[in-house]
Amino acid sequence: MSPTEAGELAGGSGAGGGVGVGVERVFVGAGCNRVVNNVSWGACGLVAFGAQNAVALFSPSQRGEIVSTLPGHKATVNCTLWLPTKKDVHQVRCAERHYLLSGSADGIIMSWKIDSGKGEWTHALQLPVMHKKGVTCLAGRMVSDTVSIFASTSSDGTVVIWKMEDEPATVGSCKVSCLHSISIGPKPMVSLSLAVLPGQGGHLILAMGGLDHKVHIYCGDQSGKFTKACDLKGHSDWIRSLDFSLPVMTGSEEHSLFLVSSSQDRTIRIWKMNSDAVSSGHTTSRKEDIGIASYIEGPLFVSGNTHYQVSLESLLVGHEDWVYSVEWQPPTLTGDEAHQPMSILSASMDKMMMIWKPEKNTGLWINSVTVGELTHSALGFYGGHWEPDGKSILAHGYGGSFHMWRDVGLGSENWQPQIVPSGHFAPVSDLTWSRSGEYLLSVSHDQTTRIFAPWRSQVSPGDVACWREIARPQIHGHDINCVALIQGSGNHRFVSGADEKVSRVFEAPLSFLKTLQHATLLKSDKSEDFDDVQVLGANMSALGLSQKPIYTHGARETPNSISNDGPDSIETIPDAVPTVFTEPPVEDQLAWNTLWPETHKLYGHGNELFSICCDHGGKLIASSCKAQSAPVAEIWLWEVGTWKAVRRLQSHNLTVTQMEFSRDNAFLLSVSRDRHLSVFSIRKTDDGAEHHLIAKLEAHKRIIWACSWNPFSHEFATGSRDKTVKIWRVEDSSSVNLLTTLPQFHDSVTALAWTGRDRARNAGLLAVGMDNGMIELWNISGGRASTDNSGSGSSPLSFACMLRFDPMLCHVSTVHRLRWQKSDSSDEKSVLQLASCGADHCVRVFEVHDF
Repeated sequence: MSPTEAGELAGGSGAGGGVGVGVERVFVGAGCNRVVNNVSWGACGLVAFGAQNAVALFSPSQRGEIVSTLPGHKATVNCTLWLPTKKDVHQVRCAERHYLLSGSADGIIMSWKIDSGKGEWTHALQLPVMHKKGVTCLAGRMVSDTVSIFASTSSDGTVVIWKMEDEPATVGSCKVSCLHSISIGPKPMVSLSLAVLPGQGGHLILAMGGLDHKVHIYCGDQSGKFTKACDLKGHSDWIRSLDFSLPVMTGSEEHSLFLVSSSQDRTIRIWKMNSDAVSSGHTTSRKEDIGIASYIEGPLFVSGNTHYQVSLESLLVGHEDWVYSVEWQPPTLTGDEAHQPMSILSASMDKMMMIWKPEKNTGLWINSVTVGELTHSALGFYGGHWEPDGKSILAHGYGGSFHMWRDVGLGSENWQPQIVPSGHFAPVSDLTWSRSGEYLLSVSHDQTTRIFAPWRSQVSPGDVACWREIARPQIHGHDINCVALIQGSGNHRFVSGADEKVSRVFEAPLSFLKTLQHATLLKSDKSEDFDDVQVLGANMSALGLSQKPIYTHGARETPNSISNDGPDSIETIPDAVPTVFTEPPVEDQLAWNTLWPETHKLYGHGNELFSICCDHGGKLIASSCKAQSAPVAEIWLWEVGTWKAVRRLQSHNLTVTQMEFSRDNAFLLSVSRDRHLSVFSIRKTDDGAEHHLIAKLEAHKRIIWACSWNPFSHEFATGSRDKTVKIWRVEDSSSVNLLTTLPQFHDSVTALAWTGRDRARNAGLLAVGMDNGMIELWNISGGRASTDNSGSGSSPLSFACMLRFDPMLCHVSTVHRLRWQKSDSSDEKSVLQLASCGADHCVRVFEVHDF
């Protein structure tokens, strides 16, 4: 189903709530799994890629946003394939629906269906389990308007041939059957390509390559019975990619089939297959001849009644590292004739993509276009793909990033970078909203901190602003576990904790403040006067830990320190060029030119940082680290400004998993792996802070993962691996009582966020995130009235489940954090925004409305 319809379905009347609640997905940010064959650009115009256990989809032609994530897999998605493919130009023209196949690391292949007219997604089916290990590649072709043949290969050493039949009569369902399984042996295949042999009326040819450095050719028919035809030798390392062209008319008026192969030996080979009218006796003698002439000309093989001569058309040498991907430019349709352009796209670990074409006069294949990236990473591209019309090319890289270039030239080629989705490529551990809610800051085990915001500039009236990644303030050498935005007045600052014993404080540079103002179209506060900010940006250190400031008075000297724009300059880390962006930055700019300077380090903890929070006045920071004993499990309080440790709070015996200050900053709540919660009274003083342990309770039977305060009063919620959420109240600042326990959830509760809706009724919404990725909204009201509202005393606490998010909107793995942010409108009916992050590498933003 479409994202819009999923939101409306999820937004039915709440169970027991009495009022309708709707939810819409506003934004999904996710990086691409770092595996070959993970991305597929379909003839329908959508790009599919694996994002952890989900299959994500984005439309490059429609603002480059992720439009959906498809749940179902239980392991990492390794490969995707669209049917019909870009080569099936005749079937694409009249296709009413498109199918997407995805294979995962546990050997499962799933099929998804999209209706071309309505854009509705459905989970068609899970294929029978034929592979014992991870699926590494999928390749297929349509052999008629309703029948497709495709192949899958796995690290278990087998290649399986499948048949998919579209059955429009039965409400558009499809039927998939296994035709044949080919056992390869101890050296598995990692790349496949399937094609229809010219002039053979449905005979198929399958090329496979892998760890034995050979290209294996199999011939078969639509029954799925494939037999070995020949081997193509020449590469000296693993074969990483194969792709057949459509039949090409040669000078002899015969159709030739071309196969392109790439390898870790850094070369690309183009093989030509011509039908050859020779006798079978000659074929036998050729097979016995192993001289140099036969090696140059290549082998002969037979399919049906026709003999085919294989020859090496060209050897392409240009990349300086493993060539992971090669792909023929998609064919064009002129009338009823399909024309195959003689153009090949290659992508390599040398951070380059190249377009190869035969030179007009000599016919020699040359590199006509080269595009690439300049990043801090030492590794490059896992794959490159053509847009169906051949006007754009897309690469996905080691950093989980996409890179797209489009030919915008009129008379000559001019390839320019384009906007694509971006996001983390590892579990997202924490996130927080900015003080005014204009952007979202997230941290991840991919060792980066990223800022996402709606880009309102250049948006037409009536259009919705697209969310973009506008900055990457921190690129670190350790996995980042937690983050807190420092509240209060002054410049934007945050503190993050990683798999190290130091917390690091960062402050926004001038270039970010101006970019943010341009993106959000919001005027800066007086407290954020640009004249007070003397730092323009930051430079990455050689070890990737500290980030040194670039001052405004030295900005003019910065560009001169960059020797060149090529990849060779990566050997010595180039200086950043802080830039005020007037349009969303692309990956190269994000990776280098949007860093924030590090201003302070907070030393004290004995182990890796795990949790951190800031009070609502921007005066104190609390931090905790991984711990297996009471002395290490102390909570440290730091004073903002002096950055000194002012108190060490002792209560827990194991890691403190989350902490949060009450809205009036009177209390600090902490929960831990030791199944206890603790509530401290906190009072800021001139020389630091005073604290007192009010209560320490064994609150749950399993690890407590999450906690959240009611913003109107001193109630709070805790969530645990025991699948329960409990509501507590601080009584008279001296004790903590249990008010109620919500009905048991379907899975471990891993994230909680409480927002207020009606202060008079002490009513609010509690968002609950679970280990399976699901999110629920609960209406909590009653209990004690707010502390500043006299007279009415207390009323019974009531609760009801208002909304269970549709699985198509949710995460597919553990929800790590939930954060509410109210939008600009201040009336009670205003839209609420809920941000979430999880182990599925995704950052999501939802709008909850119609209370």
